[in-house]
Amino acid sequence: MALLPVSEALQRLLDGAAPGEAETVPLAEAAGRVLAEPVMALRTQPPFDASAMDGYAVRAADVAKVPVQLEIIGAAPAGRRFDGKVEPGQAVRIFTGAPMPEGADTIVIQENTSSVGENGVEVTETVAAGRHIRRKGLDFAEGDRLLEPGRVLDAAALSLAASANHAALRLVRRPLVAIIATGDELLPPGSEPGPDQIIASNAFGVAAIAQSVGARVLDLGIAPDRREAISALVQEAMEAHADVIVTLGGASVGDHDFIHDVLTGEGMALDFWKIAMRPGKPLMFGRLGGTRCLGLPGNPVASLVCSHLFLKPLVARLGGRPYQPDMRQAVLGTALPANDMRQDYIRAVVDAGPDAPVATPFRVQDSSMLRIFADANALIVRQPLAAAADAGAPCDVLMLR
Repeated sequence: MALLPVSEALQRLLDGAAPGEAETVPLAEAAGRVLAEPVMALRTQPPFDASAMDGYAVRAADVAKVPVQLEIIGAAPAGRRFDGKVEPGQAVRIFTGAPMPEGADTIVIQENTSSVGENGVEVTETVAAGRHIRRKGLDFAEGDRLLEPGRVLDAAALSLAASANHAALRLVRRPLVAIIATGDELLPPGSEPGPDQIIASNAFGVAAIAQSVGARVLDLGIAPDRREAISALVQEAMEAHADVIVTLGGASVGDHDFIHDVLTGEGMALDFWKIAMRPGKPLMFGRLGGTRCLGLPGNPVASLVCSHLFLKPLVARLGGRPYQPDMRQAVLGTALPANDMRQDYIRAVVDAGPDAPVATPFRVQDSSMLRIFADANALIVRQPLAAAADAGAPCDVLMLR
């Protein structure tokens, strides 16, 4: 099977991917989730003309000339209106958020008053009609369309939905990503590896990338290099109704690489296998019923790069979440040689420069080296057959953080 260009692989991966069904979620659990339906206002806010300041509700005509003394006839704290009517020469002590009493048409802030006896107030500054009043419906009216489907619920959106009297919202179901690591050489962190074993690391980074765009993750652990063991975990993922099955390692062509055979044996329709990219060439994608299967390379860095390029946009699409890779322009900090037929993703550090950001690649780019991936904040993207480039030449970078 010929090597597939990255852009075509991504297009085929995303083809037909769409948000899942909606579910009702309590507002307290909705942070970071995606709206499936518009949010309509169930009430008017404010529901009445309200004071925007602490002070006195008065008639503007009474304070047109100052100083003037008024009689305090009552109080209106927030949550309890004054039921009487303000007549000429009268005032009501009022607090922020309280309903405006009948007869009053403006607010004198308390800083512009002083007490006179037990029931009097002297106003020392004039105030026009309508000052410091939040009119009924200033924010929104009942029936207004407040939030659109696809909105990621941040602090402001959640507060707005709560203010509109929604205790729960209809949200897109979060896609479930099942992760299966494979390899006799792998042990979980905290183990004591034998002389020929290593600690499995890929699943943690892949899970974090999937979760960053809203996925639920089911880590099914490590399968030894046996068809029946891998098949059992694939069955477990299917029984959990995983939207995506991600396998780590075992998708190459070695004698102990069984992922392709197991998945096709389970009924997976293979879409593509092997991408014209570095790192990440042995990437596999297919469909097992309604579940998408993504076979990632076993090399740690290749696994993470492929997750950024393919898994992240796929999960975002399945979760109805807006997503755009953070591609930027920079200049090279060091020279790079001509590229071959594959698209390169080179770990680099992007720093501010005098005229443009400067992307400096790490000298060694072996796909097993996680330390420099953790130090990198970007990937320099070099197209297939790119010519040699000098330091200072323009380049494209995919920002990681």
